[in-house]
Amino acid sequence: MEASGDIVRARAAGSPGPMAAAILVWCALAVVSSLYVTIPLTPLLADRFGVPLHAAAWPGSAFSLAYAIGLPVWGALSDRFGRKPVIVCGLIALAAVSPLNGLADSLAALVALRAVQGLAASSFAPAALAYAGEMYPPGRSVVVIGLITTGFMSAGVAGQIFAAAVERHMGWPYVFHLLGLIYGLSAAWLGGRLPGGTATRGEGRMADRFRTFLFLLRQKKLPPCYFIAGTLLLAFVGMYAGLEAALTREPFALGPGDMLLVRAAGLPGVLLSPLAGRLAARFGLRRVLRAGLAAAAAGLAAVAAGMAAPDAGLAAVAAGAPAPAIALTLVMPASFAVAAGIALAIPPLIAIIGRLGGNARAAAVTLYTFILFIGATLGPQVALWTLQASGRNFAPFLPLAVLMCASWLASRRVTG
Repeated sequence: MEASGDIVRARAAGSPGPMAAAILVWCALAVVSSLYVTIPLTPLLADRFGVPLHAAAWPGSAFSLAYAIGLPVWGALSDRFGRKPVIVCGLIALAAVSPLNGLADSLAALVALRAVQGLAASSFAPAALAYAGEMYPPGRSVVVIGLITTGFMSAGVAGQIFAAAVERHMGWPYVFHLLGLIYGLSAAWLGGRLPGGTATRGEGRMADRFRTFLFLLRQKKLPPCYFIAGTLLLAFVGMYAGLEAALTREPFALGPGDMLLVRAAGLPGVLLSPLAGRLAARFGLRRVLRAGLAAAAAGLAAVAAGMAAPDAGLAAVAAGAPAPAIALTLVMPASFAVAAGIALAIPPLIAIIGRLGGNARAAAVTLYTFILFIGATLGPQVALWTLQASGRNFAPFLPLAVLMCASWLASRRVTG
């Protein structure tokens, strides 16, 4: 009840303006970009440290695993000490640890530092989303939360483009050095311009949170939703990890310019996320969720087909077009479909989980986010291990397509 009173008093004092929303969206983009920066670096790290591709993916997987673990911890800390202090402390920690990643002289050191970076990065999402829900009036809070979510999704493409560009012109260590600078400046900007809100929150214990998580998992209606959550970033991150590894080797051997086009193709799809609310209002949450999952499954199947085209002899059908041209023609629109489908599926899934969570809505959404990033941990491992084991460029995308089909089937059991 005390926390509810704090929220009422904060709103009565006046909600933050557009500048505060812009700061939160920028920080969402910057913080979550760190998850994706190692995707274009994976082949380089494999050569640098003399390890297989799936081992070189561990810096990304370590980040997302630590990120998932840190979410409920930082959520509890922001409940107790306030949203803004936790966000600022997290950004300062990122500013300190990110440059150290660029100094790593072994894969083990880089994996350990990426885990610390992921733990620091996980401070932002629970505190920022709670801040938006508390400090803005109900109508505007939905808009701001949607914009923050779009920042999270856009990071999936922006982080890769940033890392590839910096690596190409300056070298891979500078990816992390520049991130440290960005986080330091962001901490100063947010600390100086974001209204602080209330100083204290409730004091819920971590043990109570985990008991709530177990209670939610035993509910009959929520497990299908959490299964879907586990596949979304698994497929998204896995697709880009697979594309990076497969398209930069024969018979495609795409250069930096063509790979930039492949990564950028998904960005317009990601930016469709804010439309999910309007579509859900017209067609219903479950229909939008199923449509998004279907688009992602079809897109992944099309990516696999595009990657298999040269092996299937489709170059002759395409009037002698070279393998890179076939890949770009087929894979780019397919990756757009995957990004758009996942971007459209996430908002209605969050809304359904929140509705089914009832009084435990906040815990239900926190558990969703935890499972979402566990999927992000597994995505590169699934894709790159499959590529390594089979040797076929299309192989990484088949299990991802199957998983998305399974999620579409699971969505038919969603009743929220």
